[in-house]
Amino acid sequence: MTRAAKHTVNPFAEVFCRIWALWALLLFVASLLVAFVFYSACFFLKEPARSKWHRSVSRVWMIFYLNLIGCPLRLKHRENYKTGTNYIVVCNHNSLMDVPVSTPFMPRANKTIAKKSFAKVPIFGWVYQFGSVLVDRNSDASRRKSFEEMKAVLATGLDMMIYPEGTRNRTGQPLKKFYDGAFRLAIDTGKPVMPVVLFYTGYVLPANKFFYLRPHHLEMHFLPAVDPAGMTTDGLKKLVFDQMWDYYAARINN
Repeated sequence: MTRAAKHTVNPFAEVFCRIWALWALLLFVASLLVAFVFYSACFFLKEPARSKWHRSVSRVWMIFYLNLIGCPLRLKHRENYKTGTNYIVVCNHNSLMDVPVSTPFMPRANKTIAKKSFAKVPIFGWVYQFGSVLVDRNSDASRRKSFEEMKAVLATGLDMMIYPEGTRNRTGQPLKKFYDGAFRLAIDTGKPVMPVVLFYTGYVLPANKFFYLRPHHLEMHFLPAVDPAGMTTDGLKKLVFDQMWDYYAARINN
């Protein structure tokens, strides 16, 4: 196949995916207003009950939402997630679709590290804050504070969900370079790292297309957890990076 043929644009598909994005946006807003009635209990709950309730509401909402936009989620290798301990969950990040997929469907209630700026969005910002440790990436003080808050989250028995790539991966490679934070947190707390790999979120909601959504099933795969005992931050980071890269590449190439 020629390069030109590979990049031929199907006009019908382009129009359909933008209409589908409009449907997904309208449904998101309408269903958020309904879900917020149930989320409002979070104003009165303390941790960890708040995060547990937040996850329960999010899961029901997202099951409804993802199926109606033609993007049902399939979980793979759930058996790697053991009961009796909580994890620092690290997940690849290809799309804005990653957050509504990952956080609600983790086996245990959790919080995620998230941009402080998103909390300013009306209504959605409140929901966002309930399930997040907020950080201003331009502030050293905010980053230090968020690190201590993540330790406190783990101490309550909740999981901490982190995207170690920091921002969406637009490189075309399985992963981009990891930041240290998640792995330094694991070394400091002794909590195991649970690698999770998402598939097809970047296909459904591409980072390089504006107002565009393709219906397609999504997958979330749980890989074997990594014990940080006796490891350095760099060593742990490399081990997890290689584990996720190899798994992603092997599946895509088969």
